[in-house]
Amino acid sequence: MKHEYSAEHRKFLAKRKRNLALVWALRLGLLALILGLWELITACGAVDPFLTSSPSRIAKTIASLYLDGSLFYHIGVTLLETVVGFAIAVILGCAVALALWWSETLRKVLEPYIVVLNALPKIALGPLIIIWFGTGSEAIVFMTVLVGIIVATLHMLSAFIATDTNKILLLRSMGATKFQILRKLVIPSSLASFISMLKVNVGMAWIGSIMGEYIVSRAGLGYLIVYGGQVFKLDLVMSATCILCVLAAGMYFLVVLLEKLIVKNAES
Repeated sequence: MKHEYSAEHRKFLAKRKRNLALVWALRLGLLALILGLWELITACGAVDPFLTSSPSRIAKTIASLYLDGSLFYHIGVTLLETVVGFAIAVILGCAVALALWWSETLRKVLEPYIVVLNALPKIALGPLIIIWFGTGSEAIVFMTVLVGIIVATLHMLSAFIATDTNKILLLRSMGATKFQILRKLVIPSSLASFISMLKVNVGMAWIGSIMGEYIVSRAGLGYLIVYGGQVFKLDLVMSATCILCVLAAGMYFLVVLLEKLIVKNAES
């Protein structure tokens, strides 16, 4: 069904589109400026390109990786490890948060331990992870889960606890069970926090997977960064880093798209 908008509403939508176009133009312009200045200062010799690389050298390195057939292999390895670890961390984190919300006694018992685990430098567990899971992708996925699960748990637990107490009391007075309160009130009211948690955990997932590849890997973008540093191929290091930025941004925008779909469904 086609919507009929008023003249004022059409003006508002047009202004909103212009503002969005302006924002994207400024974003792309800023990126072009940064890349241009980077290329300029290395081309004129103000900075040694061996130390900082340059956009043109990065492009040549990525092209060489593509031509030898290893580019998409390394991207695929890291992307699979990151997405799997991200999904497991989110699912388990939400499940643990629900369990802690459901049982106040369990929450009081476990909350200090969860806070301590969140503060623990995960890379310190590297040797144990290698012993437990070996030197394959399983160890890297586990590191990704380890980095993300506590963040997901604490974020969602805070959202569940922050549910309006008066609304909970109202539902209880109407005879609602705890499961009905969870399904009808707590979870719907926590959707905004869930999306926020996903956005945070996108970054945590990439940190976890690359951290895992630093410790133990035979392929992936983290492997390329470590190898490039060891043999002083800094063009390779910067190329893998730039690819990581693009992949992380793409994953983040997918979460933003999910947010828009959820908001659209909630409004309809």
